[in-house]
Amino acid sequence: MDRMYKNIPLESLEVFTIENVKEGSKWLWAHCLALYIITLSACALLYFEYKSITNLRLLHIIGSPPNPSHFTILVRSIPWSSEESYCETVKKFFSYYHASTYLSHQMVYKSGKVQKLKDDAEHMCKVIRDASMERTCKPSFMQCCCSGAPTISFKKISTEMGSTHGRTCNTDLHLDTGKKECSSAFVFFKSRYAALTAAQVLQTSNPMLWVTDVAPEPHDVYWSNICIPYRQLWIRRIATLAASVAFMLVFLIPVTFVQGLTQLEKLQKMFPFLTGILKEKFVNQVVTGYLPSVILVLFLCAVPPVMILFSAVEGSISRSARKKSACFKVLYFTIWNVFFVNVFTGSVISQLSVFSSVTDLPAQLAKAVPAQATFFTTYILSSGWASLAVEVMQIFPLLRNLFQRFILRLKEDALDGSLSFPYHTEVPRILLFGFLGFTCAILAPLMLPFLLVYFFIAYLVYRNQIINVYITKYDSGGQFWPIVHNTTVFSLLFSQLIALGVFGLKRSSVASGFTIPLLIGTLLFHQYCRQRFLPVFRSNSAQILIDLDRRDGHSGRMEEIYEHLRSAYNQSSLMPHTTSQPECVSLHEDKDSGPSSSEDMETGNENEISQKDRPRPIQRTLSMSSDKSVLGVKQ
Repeated sequence: MDRMYKNIPLESLEVFTIENVKEGSKWLWAHCLALYIITLSACALLYFEYKSITNLRLLHIIGSPPNPSHFTILVRSIPWSSEESYCETVKKFFSYYHASTYLSHQMVYKSGKVQKLKDDAEHMCKVIRDASMERTCKPSFMQCCCSGAPTISFKKISTEMGSTHGRTCNTDLHLDTGKKECSSAFVFFKSRYAALTAAQVLQTSNPMLWVTDVAPEPHDVYWSNICIPYRQLWIRRIATLAASVAFMLVFLIPVTFVQGLTQLEKLQKMFPFLTGILKEKFVNQVVTGYLPSVILVLFLCAVPPVMILFSAVEGSISRSARKKSACFKVLYFTIWNVFFVNVFTGSVISQLSVFSSVTDLPAQLAKAVPAQATFFTTYILSSGWASLAVEVMQIFPLLRNLFQRFILRLKEDALDGSLSFPYHTEVPRILLFGFLGFTCAILAPLMLPFLLVYFFIAYLVYRNQIINVYITKYDSGGQFWPIVHNTTVFSLLFSQLIALGVFGLKRSSVASGFTIPLLIGTLLFHQYCRQRFLPVFRSNSAQILIDLDRRDGHSGRMEEIYEHLRSAYNQSSLMPHTTSQPECVSLHEDKDSGPSSSEDMETGNENEISQKDRPRPIQRTLSMSSDKSVLGVKQ
């Protein structure tokens, strides 16, 4: 060590960092050995955990009841035709090109609060129009001046107009249904393998038409995004990315202010009138120690709602995909602002100038990270330990319930008391603490006990919340684990990169040389896991799906599954606060009728096909079956 410390409790936490190790010291070998032990242990645990979760995912697919999403695909960007509805176009296309496997389909209708307001406005216009017609055609019982007898001619005309209007209403119902149809539909197939094949192949020569995807679970569908035109999605993704970057840059202002509080000298220069107060020991410790992390936590509370909004605008077709996208955004946002921006203190201009030279980044991080050990420790206490207490007490759902009950005066039926696990909030927080732990493991080891206590308590808290508090409405099948794996590997690589810079600053060329193979080995391990396990999470295997189809075929359950498929994606029953509307469910009939060419079906023009050969959709209102066991739908 550079100097002797006689009063350790009064010293800063920086005393216990690698910054105080002498250049060329033999103790740098201990840090290098610790880096090897941490990396090898983490990679071994990651491998076995990835393998275990992959097996659990496969067992979930094999052992769970038949899932309707395995028989269903989502078709978007259906070509519009002036001669027939979307429903007829979908049936004609799949009856011709997937004749042996196509079962039926169900159209998606425009929904949401805006559409509900439009429907209510149209309904009010019809009511007002009918009322005005009734006043105009009101029957008169005044005696005629010529005959002296009461006349009922207006009454008869009014009755006739009413009957005519009744017939018009039935016609308008079908017209309105056609207008509310989106260029999207759920298409059901006779087997899981047929649905998977149809979802993965290109349907036409124009990739912007008849776009197919594997359908999410019924309760996982994000209905308000299904009707978004497919041509808008790439624009929405670019706009969302630009908005996320802009929000990240704007967030530099509060983060820079927070870091200004940790530097007492700069704070006194900015606010000279606070010099006397800041000289007091207690105020100094609160302002420079605990207050910055508390302010940063309060600012970060606004990040998850904003990112979940960006993910919704992005066009995700399922709730799990929306939360997964928001989880990515929140994770990158918190790592950037909590770690990188806080590490490099000073003004925004000086922070940007640090990254002007990429080759100097490891050396700059090696100097800056140990200096922020005190801030990261207090952040673990304020954001980590305190967040677990808030999670147990459920303060925000309680406040929302009280606001809805006593301020908005909502009834018990209108209150949504079910809670789903906030993956986009909790998963990034846990991964951030893991990132801090790996990064500071050899730089500031005194942080590790606080992190170990946090992870131990977090295991108990989240286990209780998931089992006893949160309600599982849908199952993503472990889709969040690749995020955890990739973030952990990134944390390992980043810690090795900082260690490489530290060993270079400390003039330990041998330790630096031993760190380079560790970087290469970690990259090779990550690439192996991507090739070995990640494809299982991206798509289902044909082997498993064919075995499941044969098992259900031998047991005679296929007909029962087909019957439940037609009501599994009932839009009016799955969407809360949505009025029921006629659903277009078209059943496949085995007859030789189809388009004359693929070009006609791509453009949506069916001029060469006679009207009598076109299959007509069945207009009926579907209801969810009470037997959920066949479909495996969780209540």
